[in-house]
Parts: sequence; structure tokens; C-alpha cells
Amino acid sequence: MTDFTSILVANRGEIALRIMRTARQLGLTCIAIYTEADADAPHVAFADRAICIGAGPVADSYLDMGKILQAAQDSGAKALHPGYGFLSENADFAAACCKAGLVFIGPSATAIALMGNKAEAKRQMAKAEVPCLPGYEGADQSLGRLQAEAVAIGYPVMIKAAAGGGGRGMRLVRDPAEFAAALELAKSEALSGFGSDEMILEKALLRPRHVEVQIFADATGHTIHLAERDCSVQRRHQKVVEEAPCPVVTPALRAKMGAAAVAAARAIGYLGAGTVEFLLDDSGDFYFLEMNTRLQVEHPVTEMITGLDLVALQISVARGQALGLQQDDITLNGHAIEVRLYAEDPAQGFLPQSGRVRDWQPPVGPGIRVDSGIRAGQEVGAFYDPMLAKVVAHGATRDQALQRLVAALRQTVLFGPACNRDFLLAVLSHEAFVGGRATTGFIVDHFDPVPPVQNLSADLALAAALIYQTERGRRAEQTQTPTELIGWSSQGRDLGGLQMRMLLEVAGTGSAPVLALLRQSGTGIEINLGGTRHFVQGDTGHNAPLRVDGNLVDLRCHQLIGQDLFLATGDRLLQVTRLRAGRSAQAAAGGGAHQAPMPGNLRALYVAAGDVVVLGQSLAVLEAMKMQHEILADVAGTVTQIACAVGGQVKAGDLLVEIQPDITGEGP
Repeated sequence: MTDFTSILVANRGEIALRIMRTARQLGLTCIAIYTEADADAPHVAFADRAICIGAGPVADSYLDMGKILQAAQDSGAKALHPGYGFLSENADFAAACCKAGLVFIGPSATAIALMGNKAEAKRQMAKAEVPCLPGYEGADQSLGRLQAEAVAIGYPVMIKAAAGGGGRGMRLVRDPAEFAAALELAKSEALSGFGSDEMILEKALLRPRHVEVQIFADATGHTIHLAERDCSVQRRHQKVVEEAPCPVVTPALRAKMGAAAVAAARAIGYLGAGTVEFLLDDSGDFYFLEMNTRLQVEHPVTEMITGLDLVALQISVARGQALGLQQDDITLNGHAIEVRLYAEDPAQGFLPQSGRVRDWQPPVGPGIRVDSGIRAGQEVGAFYDPMLAKVVAHGATRDQALQRLVAALRQTVLFGPACNRDFLLAVLSHEAFVGGRATTGFIVDHFDPVPPVQNLSADLALAAALIYQTERGRRAEQTQTPTELIGWSSQGRDLGGLQMRMLLEVAGTGSAPVLALLRQSGTGIEINLGGTRHFVQGDTGHNAPLRVDGNLVDLRCHQLIGQDLFLATGDRLLQVTRLRAGRSAQAAAGGGAHQAPMPGNLRALYVAAGDVVVLGQSLAVLEAMKMQHEILADVAGTVTQIACAVGGQVKAGDLLVEIQPDITGEGP
């Protein structure tokens, strides 16, 4: 038995906060680490003690073993919980913790190493008779050998980083002609993210379900499973929605998959919480994908259907205590669904976003749980994963859980960086998801890579009315002078009276600014937007519900900060900017100007001044938030300027490459 009274959480954000909450309930002293970029984060404020370990970049902070172990020594911590990501699946780190006299709350370094390398993991699973996909895990990593093995396996194939996870270092290849380029990108991403560019190949199942089984083992070798989770809804191989149990898994299949997961854990002498991931096809056959030797992001859905606290169980078995549960003790209660709220813009290909959180209002309600690591006023930077929070709903049935989650998301308010809330609502409302038919191809099959331009005319009318009402209310507070006519002019008498002009621009849509003409009319405001007329009634300043064209607005929150109106309705989150006189609209780059879509580090540059390029040609690779993003030519022509350098840091909007468009638009 190994006891301890203090715990250092070697992580950040929502998972650090979630671990510390359970640790404090167990009477443990909680020690946080943080960077200067995270100084105002909630997990820092919650901890009994917090130690700064660097400025911001992960390589010099959350991935720096020496700094973390020094923080543990300086704080007197007796145990360390790695959370997920960062060093949580680093065997050397686990070994170093043990050498330093720390209880590592996780499996042994040996088990982490076995499962951390996908090639070795597949070999171990084959020995344990766990079903595996055909593939290649050999030591010969030459391009020729890998190409030959891909042909032998049969296209399509999946290229995967042997040391990777989380969708990084992974590429789906359908055509042999694409293999070399895909391999190069996967290797670069893997080397940057995991320190190794070793690859494995697997036969690609194009429309399977991604189903994982939660297992737990104590120091005696006693191992059980806590049923499965369906994590099929993904984009770029990263999970977006998770639910438990899987809608199509029968009790018989659950027992079979659970037994395979338990066998996998026992084969490597596993300790603690782990997840064995499988691909499940239409026939009910399943294949080993990988094992995550840590707590998963999506563990709350398992907690909600089993009533167990997985972090408390982790701490218990790390102390050497028996699990205290038999397989027959595990019963499932209802259904739970979780969504991940990311700082990313679906309208720009889910590019990560950064900026100040202006307002954060998480939802509340029956069966609702929110794990978050943000607060209003906090800066969301480009150093870390863009996940901000997880919203989880539990219900007696899947339908009830889904209804509760949709209602909760409609309540959720996040002003600041663009986020995927509205996209999540679209996913949850899609008939394929509602019907429990989502596979790993769900997002690709049902959502356009670049969403169609939405008709925001009614939303802009609402925004114009809110800007006017808010500014009028502020003037009323500052002066005793009547304010009703401030800002109105007698121009445009053809509209029938005094009018106000506003030039409005919706952030993140790429749409041109729209001129709004407002005219007071009877009980409301008539708003003309490029020839489309709307009528807005009601006044938030007088607690009168707002209606646009007679339809009641589900207005959740709005804030006018400077010239930016942040607007949250049950349907969408919007940021609308009022462009003042003399300010030009934010014109699209166009004309061959290729700008950085987000802050990041330039990893590769493929062109030089004078090069002739074709439409869609790869120009550069930008790394941000642990992912690599190709910058593609949006015009054909000749490169006239290179405004960046490999290895350099760039800001969102910085010019990278300038191309003089070809007259024909077709290139050479």
C-alpha cells in the first residue's frame, strides 16, 4: 500500500481542473503547474499551490520533464497525475516520476511503451488473439518498402505515426500517386508532435464505427471493463461527439468486445484506467485500433452511465488498493452524450482560433455536466489544443439525452474566439445522428468542407436593432438630453422619415459589408438590408421580447464592445462589427495574397519567387495547436513575393506568399 496526501497535476485546462476537484474531495492537496500564457486560467486559481514552468510554448513547459519534476520536488508533491495529452503517454516520463519517488497515477512505463508504439502494440495484440486489421509494422521505413507494402495491403490504406495519437501524423491514402506526399506530411507531423517519424500502415475501413472500451485494472491483475463508448463523429481523425453506450452494440457484442479489451490489458500487465479502441464494421466484426494508456477526454460519458468516478478509481489503484468491483457489479444506467467545444471556425475548415474570451456562460439543467477550463477575460492562445470545454448530457434514454444536450448547447454562450457551437447543433440535429447511424465518415458525408453561405439577413436586422438600442441606452445613462433622435438623419426621405445608416460586417463569413438603413416606424424599427426589408419589434432595454418579422427571437445574450456586437441566439453565435465612416471593409485577400489563417510556426515552404504555380498547389505548411495545415494556392500564376521564413512565427493575417494571377487562371 502506497499512500500520499498531495498530488501534482501535470496538465492544464479542463482536465487539470476536473482531476483536482476529485482529488480535493479525497482530501488531497492539489498542486498545479502553469505557464505565463495560462496565468489567469481557472485551474491555477483552484489549486492549493501553483508553480510557473515557462512562458507558453509546450516544448519549454508542459512537455519539459525536467521542469515538471522540479516543480514536484519544490512543492513536496508525493504523486503525479498526467491527465491526457502532453506527457501522459510518455514512458520515459512515467519512469522518471518513479525514479524521483513520485507515485505515477497511471500504468507502468513498460505498458506505456508497449502500447505507445503502434507497431509493437499490434504485435502484442496479435499474440493475445485480439482481432487486428491487415497492415505493416516493419522496421524498414524506406519509401520504396512502404509503397510496396501499401500495394500488398490494398488501397485505400491508412498511414499512421507509430508513436502517435489524437489524429496527428495520420493520413488516408486512396491513390498510390498520393502516397509519397501523404507520407512526407505524416512523418513531419509525427516528428514534430511525438519525436519519432516511424510509420505503420493499415488497411483502411472507410465507413466503420469507432468504438472504444473503458478498462480498469488493479495491482493484483484484476481487470474489468466499464462498457463501450461510440466516438465515430470525427473530423480530421479527432473526436467531436462521444456517447455511451454505442447505439448498435448489443449485450452479446458488448461482452465480446469487453472480453477482447480485458485480454489486451492483461497481456501487458496493465494497471489503472485505459481504453482499448476498435473499428466496428456493419457485420459486427471489430478490429484493434490502439490502446490509450491514460484517462480519455470522453471519460465523463462513462461516469454518467455507471455512476463511477474514474479519477477516484485511478487514485485508489495507484495507492495499491483493490479495485473493489467485479464485472457483474457494472450496470449501465441510461445514456450519455458529450460534445467538445473547440475554439475553431467551421466556416474556415475548422481552423483553430485565438483571442480573448469576452463572455462564457456554460449551460445548466437536469442531467447536464460541463467540464471547462476557461473564464471570461482569459486569453485563448495558439500554443495549446483548441478544446475549451466539454458539454455532457445524461438521460434515461438516448432520445432524452440528445434533447437535453441540444437544449444545453442552445443555452451556451461563448463570446470571443470563433467556436464550433453552431456546428455541433447541426451535427446533433442531423437525421443520421438522431437515428444512431453515424460512422467515421459522418462529417465528410453530410457536411461541406466549406459550409454554404448562410442567409443572415434577419440576424443582421436583429444586430442593427440591438446596436441602436444599446447605444441609445448608454447615451441615456450619460446625459439628460432626449436620446430618441440621436444618430438619425433626414437623408433618405423617400423611405418615409428619419433614418439611421449602419455599415455592418459579420466576422468569419468572408461576406462583404452590408449597408443597413433603419427607420422608426410605429411600434418598431424598419430595417432595409440591400433591398430586403425587416421589421423589428421589442426593446431589450425595457424587457420587451424582440421579434423580427413577427417571429420571436430566442435571444440568449448580447454585448456591444466597442464597435463589435457579440450576439447569442438559440440558433447561432455571431460577431457583427459596425464599420464607422472612413473605415474600409475587410476585403478578402484575393489577387494572389496568401495569408496565415491563424498564428503558428512555418514548418515548410515549397515555392520561391519566380516559381510558376497551379491552382491548388501546396505552397507552405503552417503548424498551429499541434496540427499541420497546408497552405494551397487559390490562384494559378507566378510567385512574386515570399514574406516568411521557415521556422519563423507568424500571426493570423500575416502575408506568406504573393502570387501574380495568370491571365487565363489556369497556370502552365
